Amino acid sequence: MKKLVNYNPFGVSKFFDDFFNRDITDFFGSDGSLTLPSVNVVENEKSYRIEVAAPGLEKDDFNLEVDGNMLIISAKKEASDEVKEDKYMRREFNYTSFSRTFQLPEGVDADEIGAKYDNGVLHVTLPKLEEAQAVPTKRIEIS
Repeated sequence: MKKLVNYNPFGVSKFFDDFFNRDITDFFGSDGSLTLPSVNVVENEKSYRIEVAAPGLEKDDFNLEVDGNMLIISAKKEASDEVKEDKYMRREFNYTSFSRTFQLPEGVDADEIGAKYDNGVLHVTLPKLEEAQAVPTKRIEIS
């Protein structure tokens, strides 16, 4: 069985390192003019949880895909507003999109990944396979 987290002398696993050490152009390309939503990553003994701050979007604006060992979270929303009064006309377009790609750590049950959008935050749960869940520390008495 492979370890879920490889040893890193600074205490940060590759999974978390990949979240925070990417350049914005990795997600938008060099001409990206959009903001990248804030992301929290939480690990407990049974799962990982990704929280994406995306206020103003609806759950139907999101697309989540697993491609190999990569989780792709993207969203797209288009809106237009047109006002006509007498000889005055104003037309505004608003286009919001982002895409984040995360490498799944070994031991994640990709078939059971779930998501929920609530109060402007997308919550993605990545359950760990049974064999990848942390085994509690056992104290051994010395005789």
